[in-house]
Amino acid sequence: MSADFKHLRDELIHQGAVVGTYDGWFRGPDGGEFRRDVVRHPGAVSAVALDGDEVYLVRQYRAPIDRELWEIPAGKRDVPGEPPEDTIVRELAEEIGQSAGRLEHLLDFHHSPGFCDELQHIYMAQELSPVEQQLDGVEEEHMVVKKVPFSEAIAMATDGRITDGKSIAGLLAAAHRLNR
Repeated sequence: MSADFKHLRDELIHQGAVVGTYDGWFRGPDGGEFRRDVVRHPGAVSAVALDGDEVYLVRQYRAPIDRELWEIPAGKRDVPGEPPEDTIVRELAEEIGQSAGRLEHLLDFHHSPGFCDELQHIYMAQELSPVEQQLDGVEEEHMVVKKVPFSEAIAMATDGRITDGKSIAGLLAAAHRLNR
C-alpha cells in the first residue's frame, strides 16, 4: 500500500467459483476518488518438476482462450490457510503423479496487477518419486502429461511454443538457478 494512495472499498459485481469481480474504489494523492475493475483471486502455485535432465509439462485446455497450452504443473490455492508449499505438493500429485523429495522456492510474481491480485508462487521440484495421480476436473482428466528435455522446455519458453506466463517465468528462473 502506498502512503499516497488508499483503497477505500470493494463492491462485489460477481462471485464465481474461483474469482470475484469487483468495482474497487480508491483515493489518489490529490484526494480524488477513482474506480478500477478488480478481480480477486486466492493465488496459485506452480513447479518446475525436474527428473534428471527432463522436466514435466502438461498440455491442458484453457477455456478463456479456447485452446490447449503447454504449462508447468500448477494449481490454485483453494484450501484456506494452506501454505503454498503444501499446495504445490498436492498439485504435483494431482497433475503428474509425483512427489518431490526436494522443493525449492524460485520466485513469486503477480500475473496481471493492472486488474487482478493473483499471486503465483513458483517452486523447483526435484528428487521425484511416483505417487497416485488424482486428477481434478474435466481439464485435468483430458490433459497430456509429458517429460521433455529441460533444454527443449527452455527453447519452447523462448520460441513461442509455451505462451503461459508462469511457465515461462518458472522455466527461465530454474535455468538461471541451475546455471544452464
